[in-house]
Amino acid sequence: MRITIVIPVYCEAKSLPFLYQRIEKVISGLPAIQWDYIFVNDGSPDDSLETLKQLAAKDPRVKVIDFSRNFGKEIALSAGVHAVRDADAVICMDADLQHPPELIPELVEAWRQGAEIVATIRVSVAKQPILRRLGSYFYYWLMSWMSGLDMLSQTTDYRLYDKKVVDVFRQVTERERLFRGVIDWMGFEKVYVSFRADCRQAGKTSFNYVQLVHLAISSLTSFSLFPLRMTGYLGAFITVASGLLLSRMLFARLISNPSLFTPLAIVVVINTLLIGIVLMAIGLVALYIGTIHTEVVNRPLYIVRERFNFKASDLDRRK
Repeated sequence: MRITIVIPVYCEAKSLPFLYQRIEKVISGLPAIQWDYIFVNDGSPDDSLETLKQLAAKDPRVKVIDFSRNFGKEIALSAGVHAVRDADAVICMDADLQHPPELIPELVEAWRQGAEIVATIRVSVAKQPILRRLGSYFYYWLMSWMSGLDMLSQTTDYRLYDKKVVDVFRQVTERERLFRGVIDWMGFEKVYVSFRADCRQAGKTSFNYVQLVHLAISSLTSFSLFPLRMTGYLGAFITVASGLLLSRMLFARLISNPSLFTPLAIVVVINTLLIGIVLMAIGLVALYIGTIHTEVVNRPLYIVRERFNFKASDLDRRK
């Protein structure tokens, strides 16, 4: 039995040695399983790549993919999973040690009992800002409601995937992707394991609020047409409301109280409502057109500068 651990890396040079040591300590207690690693360096400007090279030189099980630039965590996870070969399962986790390696045996046990996906839920996060926590709850609620996917709040990318899940994931071609959203869309049998997340081992998160909002918008437009439908519903509502208001204003102007509304007020109301509808519709349509443009341009999903500890046979099979 073989399990591959996939870890995206961005500015985690200080955390990587501690992460490797803790994982090694955990998996030494699971000798019946063959383990290997795939680290994806996502264009880190620090010494992450040099640290990974040192780990790869010391341990042939450590494989490293080095991107030509930063492509984002979702793409880095995808590249790592694409590179997996001959594994019965894949475990994805972050490099900042907020995903405790000590949970791996529990993930493996749940998988052995028949789960095709073993997902994790954070029951608490040390020193997590309240705004980030509330934003996460709202995002997952909105995503589940709009897309119909089974996405629980506080779920993470720390997951175990059966081989059949990985094989299907390789068929996904979209570029604007939420990694775990794509996995949830597949509909495989899933169980949850809870954990308490510690503080980051070193450094600070690379995801600021602007990037999180961008990821949320991209994932919502990727998995649901509801925003477009909502524009139509809103347009219909505003049209009816403005029609009723306009009728009331015309009635007052022509019959009941001619001085109540001036002609200019009527024109302003009509123009304001119509401009609002048009601007909202254009904005939402632009989001979808942007996603379509990204897909049809058909650029590579990622560009690899270098690989370390990969066998020639692995690279041949990728072709």
